[in-house]
Amino acid sequence: MVSKELLEILACPSCKSRIILEKERIVCTNAACGLRFPIRSGIPVMLIDEAEKPK
Repeated sequence: MVSKELLEILACPSCKSRIILEKERIVCTNAACGLRFPIRSGIPVMLIDEAEKPK
């Protein structure tokens, strides 16, 4: 599980917007961006190349 403190300091690497935890992913709150980043072994993988684009 990703700590609340870590979520507060992380930002989307693409648009620099705030992120939130949604199930097993980190999600950008910017509707125009909306990238979803995986969490592997409890560590957010905040690489743009690893992100899912919004549908």
